[in-house]
Amino acid sequence: MCQLLGMNCNTPTDATFSFTGFTQRGGRTADHVDGWGVAFFEGAGLRHFVDHLPAAESPVAELIRKYPIKSCNVIAHIRKATQGAVNLQNCHPFVRELWGRYWVFAHNGNLENYAPRLHANFHPVGTTDSERAFCWLMQELAKSHASVPSVEELTITLRELVPQISRHGTFNFLLSNGEALWAHASTHLFYLERGFPFASAELADEDLTVDFAAQTSPADRVTVVVTAPLTKNETWTAFQPHELIAFVDGRAIRA
Repeated sequence: MCQLLGMNCNTPTDATFSFTGFTQRGGRTADHVDGWGVAFFEGAGLRHFVDHLPAAESPVAELIRKYPIKSCNVIAHIRKATQGAVNLQNCHPFVRELWGRYWVFAHNGNLENYAPRLHANFHPVGTTDSERAFCWLMQELAKSHASVPSVEELTITLRELVPQISRHGTFNFLLSNGEALWAHASTHLFYLERGFPFASAELADEDLTVDFAAQTSPADRVTVVVTAPLTKNETWTAFQPHELIAFVDGRAIRA
């Protein structure tokens, strides 16, 4: 299976620390070697990077580990292929436009016999079950709402749509439109909320420790969502099976 990493904050924050540990799982501490990608929202814009090389060896990933891009919503993915060849068009995260804004999606899992009917506006470029699922979600969101809905309305609609996909197999995913980060767990997904008072964190996959108290203000809030905990000295919360959570401004919004 693949690995997911998401970050949601109340102020633009760089994901260098988390991304550094995460990419080690792309060929060093785990065997997810079939490509990787990351997307950073910046206002109405988006920085989107993908590479078919293993994340631990990719020169593009090395650039991002050294380049502190600041964002309030980040989605990253390292791939272990189940469906689709190892190439750029099958690397997550995938990007589409809806209601005049970017949407970013990454999936961990395998959907068997999944061939949804897709209409004119959303079609996959690659051959993964993941991109087909993303296209169908975008199609159905567009059908359900005439204009940009609120985060609460989108969460309600997603809770109605997601079971129609997850019945085909494992459907752990991250989704963002730059306003919120939605995360769904079929099996394994964890999150961690960092806030005042901040402390030091030690990566599990790399010999690196960061003192967040020295880099943050008391008003900052950051939530990290990941397939498996990234740090050794922090308490991560496991998602319940089939749980969908929206994260806004660094906090989980369940209701």
